[in-house]
Amino acid sequence: MATESLRLRSIGIFTVIFFACCNLLPAQASARFDLTGPKIEVHVTRAGKTLPIAAVPNLQAGDKLWLHPDLPPTQSVHYLLVAAFLRGTTNPPPDNWFFRIQTWDKKVREEGVTITVPAEAQQAILFLAPETGGDFSTLRSAVRGRPGIFVRASQDLAEAGFEQARIEKYLASMQKVPPSDPKALLDHSTFLARTLNLKPNQDCFSRPVDMQFNCLTQSGTQTLLDDGHAQTIVASLSSGDTSSFINAASYTGMAGGGLYSAYVGAVVDLIHLMSGLHTAHYQYIPAIAFPTDESLNLRLNTPPSFNNPKSVIVIGLPAIQASIPPPLRPADPKQISCLLRPTLVLPVEGAPLVFSTAFAHDLVLHVPPIHGTGPATEIPLTPDAFQGGLVLAHTPERKVLTAPDDSGNPATPAPASSTTPAPAPQAASTSSTVVTGTISGYWGFDAFTGPSIQLQVVPGTDWKLAAGDLLIAGRENHLSLNSTGTACIASITLDTEAGEKVATQWKLADKPNLVDVKVSLQSLAPGALHLSIHQHGEPEVHTVAAETFSEPARLNALELHAGDTVATLTGTSLDQVKSLSLSGLEFAPMPPAADAPPSEASNTTLKLTLPPNTPAPKFQHGDNLTAHFTLKDGRSLALPVTVAPPRPMVTLLSKSVAQPGISPIHLADDDDMPVNQQFTFSLRSPTPFPRTGQIEVSNADDSLRTTLSVPAGTLVLQNPHTLLATLDPLKTFGTSAYGPLRVRAVSPEGIAGDWLPLVTLVRLPVLKDLHCPSEATQYCTLTGSNLYLIQQIATDADFTNPTDVPEGFVGTTLTLPRPGKSGFYLRLRDDPSAANTVVMPIAPTPTTTAERKNKDAQP
Repeated sequence: MATESLRLRSIGIFTVIFFACCNLLPAQASARFDLTGPKIEVHVTRAGKTLPIAAVPNLQAGDKLWLHPDLPPTQSVHYLLVAAFLRGTTNPPPDNWFFRIQTWDKKVREEGVTITVPAEAQQAILFLAPETGGDFSTLRSAVRGRPGIFVRASQDLAEAGFEQARIEKYLASMQKVPPSDPKALLDHSTFLARTLNLKPNQDCFSRPVDMQFNCLTQSGTQTLLDDGHAQTIVASLSSGDTSSFINAASYTGMAGGGLYSAYVGAVVDLIHLMSGLHTAHYQYIPAIAFPTDESLNLRLNTPPSFNNPKSVIVIGLPAIQASIPPPLRPADPKQISCLLRPTLVLPVEGAPLVFSTAFAHDLVLHVPPIHGTGPATEIPLTPDAFQGGLVLAHTPERKVLTAPDDSGNPATPAPASSTTPAPAPQAASTSSTVVTGTISGYWGFDAFTGPSIQLQVVPGTDWKLAAGDLLIAGRENHLSLNSTGTACIASITLDTEAGEKVATQWKLADKPNLVDVKVSLQSLAPGALHLSIHQHGEPEVHTVAAETFSEPARLNALELHAGDTVATLTGTSLDQVKSLSLSGLEFAPMPPAADAPPSEASNTTLKLTLPPNTPAPKFQHGDNLTAHFTLKDGRSLALPVTVAPPRPMVTLLSKSVAQPGISPIHLADDDDMPVNQQFTFSLRSPTPFPRTGQIEVSNADDSLRTTLSVPAGTLVLQNPHTLLATLDPLKTFGTSAYGPLRVRAVSPEGIAGDWLPLVTLVRLPVLKDLHCPSEATQYCTLTGSNLYLIQQIATDADFTNPTDVPEGFVGTTLTLPRPGKSGFYLRLRDDPSAANTVVMPIAPTPTTTAERKNKDAQP
């Protein structure tokens, strides 16, 4: 009942077209093929071998057809069964090519009737007609009078049955898929489309999950393609309003979703042919046959009539022609299948009738001896459209072929069954793990040899990672595994030292013996681990040692100027760099200077230098080299480098204050320079300094920066090699400028030289008076402004007992111990390392008016 319901639903997809044609065609054309007709049992005998009709794709002259009407015992109307053979559209068959079979005859009912296909016959057709006067002669006259119609009907009936079988195989197979699993629906629909040569409606997969199943199994938008075994089905009707209507209907969403169904074309064309065929007592209705073993199960599209004109059921039989073997081919000729897999499916395509009918039988896979020695093996195959190919029998059902005898003559292979053909000899592959198997079997009565399949017959060995593949912690990784064979992989896992198993996704690569593995290491720290390869037919697990590394350094560029011993590397994670090898010279990383700006102290810039006292390399501007970096974890990276032009070089000759100021503070460090005083300095260049060159001055973090140049008047060329520079720090940088300054030359092309220390800018407080009440007084008072610039005051250079000035001090006086005649000492906040001397006169403390009155009042 379920099968019948499925069939009714599958052909119900064409109701719209047939129903719409009701005004143009007779009543029978508007109905579906959903009426169960009578059964006729048929088998065919050829050269002493008998096959059921379901396994016979074609008839040949001399074949013996056994016909047995399978009518119920209560059949009240006598049906006459007429078998007729045709020989083309323009050559009416002779009278003796028609066979009259009385189905109500007891002998016929019990034993059936055997007839022989005559020589030169091209088509065979059956008629089931209600008994009436002149029935046999009427049918014979109709066929002889218009043989072309019945030739066409025979072809269309057979082809419509093939097409419907493919549709129903698709629909029945899709019923096995869980409707709520979109991936399984897509996968199995793809398999079925390939093996059955159908084109399912791809729009179904864009619908919600709960609608995809119904769309695929009930939409009726399958486009059927030619299977290579029969003539192309009529794609459109040849003339008349019916033709126009059908063509228009095929492009409507309701009728066909824009996809014209060849099955619809065949059936409508068949009905169009048969509906106009009448004789005095008969009208002819088509029946589509669905063979199962010996039974021709018939389905009708209109109820038979037992009133005049009575209905004659027309049944097509297989064409009478030479056998055409199924054009099977591998779905992927490069694919290697694992013979050790417990459930192996060989993906093949090109012959959908192999999967939708019983024409192909006794299929086997012939496997040659491994390494050219030992017996060959043959394995039974079962077509399975649901799995998308030919399914191999399990190991107990696989048969070993007889080995060569002692005389060296090859013995006859032991067949899987009495009908199995002998295979064509196949040589083993040159690979140690792969052989070439051959598919063979029977197509109806005739043996055929199908395609060759590459088979891996032993598990892969010698597993290793492809060169250069690394596992990086914290991200998704792609690796390539190499082996002697990869087709038998069952699973691949990643095992850590802690015993954790990380799942992987893998697929066979395009190249032989390679497999691509994808594994996520988002939650794993760097360390040792291994890949475990599980294979079919191999209890032992193969392991490949690996190590997880941290994210590798990314090298962007290496800057090396001709004549330099220091190279600058830019990139990310540069703390992983251990060394640089360049044309035999070994560079080591330089730690960033303590006062280096963040851009240089960060992990994106790294300076590498040659060992001390190593002469400068003799690289020339424009030399193309390859830098080889060794990381701390042992990995190696390479980076191309082009030697840059030499950098400009200058040396500091002298410096002096251009306009000395007046201050009691004597700076102890010659490199300290008051910010409020203009100063000059001189530089020397070993090569002539260009007039368009510049001298750059800045502090360590580049928050203070200026350039001196000849056009600006801040740079004077005393001669081509000597430069005089003038800098007014207060005017240039402002009142908040302090700290060390550095200087370097910059070429007109923007290439900068090395930094040289220049001066340290210091801001000086303004000291006005030092008051001490008397010589016996231990403490004095210092008055002035900007006293917050002082960090400490002391009476000795060692600052044994200093007076600290707190941060943010805004007062105008400071108390300090009475200094000696040589003055006192202070440390400035802008350079707290220097003990600067202050020499200023000591003034007595002024007497207040109250103190003078008290003194005068004393006796």
